[in-house]
Amino acid sequence: MSSQSEKDLSCPVCHDIYSDPVILSCSHSFCRFCLQTWWSKNLEHNCPLCKKINLSNDPPRNLALKNLCEAFLLQRDKKPSAGSEPLCSLHHEKLRLFCLDHQQLVCVVCRDSKAHKYHRFNPTEEAAQDHREELQKHLKPLQDKLKVFEQVKGNFDQTAEHIKVQAQQTEKQIKEEFKKLQQFLQNEEKARLAALRQEEKQKLRKMEEKIESLSRGIKTLSEIIRATEEQLRAEDVSFLHNYKLSVIRVKQRPLLDAPQLVSGALMDVAKHLGNLTYNIWNNMKEMVSYTPVILDPNTAHPQLILSDDLTSVSLGGRQKVPDNPERFDYDKVVLGSEGFDSGTHIWDVEVGEEGFWAFGVVNESFERKVQALSGFWQLSFQDEKYIVATTPDTYKYLSVKKLQRVRVQLECDRGKLSLFDLDANTLIHTFKHNFTEKLFPYVETKKKPLKILPVILKVDEHITPLSTGF
Repeated sequence: MSSQSEKDLSCPVCHDIYSDPVILSCSHSFCRFCLQTWWSKNLEHNCPLCKKINLSNDPPRNLALKNLCEAFLLQRDKKPSAGSEPLCSLHHEKLRLFCLDHQQLVCVVCRDSKAHKYHRFNPTEEAAQDHREELQKHLKPLQDKLKVFEQVKGNFDQTAEHIKVQAQQTEKQIKEEFKKLQQFLQNEEKARLAALRQEEKQKLRKMEEKIESLSRGIKTLSEIIRATEEQLRAEDVSFLHNYKLSVIRVKQRPLLDAPQLVSGALMDVAKHLGNLTYNIWNNMKEMVSYTPVILDPNTAHPQLILSDDLTSVSLGGRQKVPDNPERFDYDKVVLGSEGFDSGTHIWDVEVGEEGFWAFGVVNESFERKVQALSGFWQLSFQDEKYIVATTPDTYKYLSVKKLQRVRVQLECDRGKLSLFDLDANTLIHTFKHNFTEKLFPYVETKKKPLKILPVILKVDEHITPLSTGF
């Protein structure tokens, strides 16, 4: 297209190729932005060229002119052939300068033209370096965000895999329990497996949606970064030709916060395995085992190993588990799966005389990722001494010896937590406090396994502890 054509396609106000051209009633055309700027500085909406009054405040778009401009720009911006250097489309001179006011490449003849009168210019080398530095500043936040997204995606991938493992292990344990039952329990088994599959499907779908969304974000950011990095490595002239588009592509991409793993993402294993035989017994009316406190593996410190029935805990090597919000990461603690804020609740713990152990109750808001200084009521064994405590600095040594089984009796409404020696049939200690939060049973151990003991159930549905006397 000839240089004269570019003049014909230039706005009389900005002297650049028309952008979103509109046409006035006098047949003159202008960039919409240029016209609005002109009108904002004049009381009357007249034509900048012929000064005729325009009756319309929203002049129509000049589609024919718009199409011509787009075709011209497409032809003008085509990448030059290998070994050739692009020339000024108006004067066929080498593009040695960069107009800082119009942000475009120009030749020495353009510099002296009316279109660039009083404008500032830099050599292309200097302009390219300045703009590369500016573009690099815009690129850096995207690069940093990509690293964060990749780290979060790694955690999400691990969580998804852990969900699958949890589902597989839970399925195995459910099947083992059902194998002990008669044929007429098949319907019960199918119902429980269906519930497990449904939860697995729902939670995997949610996690896969998050992973897919995150993958799309990573792909988009990667494409932007790759394209921008390629542009940064381009020749100066080619780089400046595409600089505006590169800046728009980088700036217009919003820097969204990296998504975080929310509570409840993992399988609710305790719901499926907790008191499994007791719930079956409700239908079968047979003697079954019932444990009043079920440990929640989603809260367990990575070094704690839970038994298959979620009633016993021991210390082992650090396991590769997701760092979900519910999990303890400072103290080697695991919580019960159910919290209490009313009524009376009793459970028995089997302990030993080795290493360190502690158990009791904690507030629902108890710190899990750092050391907690309050919000717990516990009995512990340390340095061959039994200690009751409510804070690290508030404790009392007990005179009892050789505890083997301890009963915990929580009376929420009366604000009492009592500890009994089941074998000696004596009260060890009573905490009195106005509990304001939901309380969760907890167990902590650094060596000796601890176990929540089952209670004896009778067909008449009355629950009787293994040992009586209280």
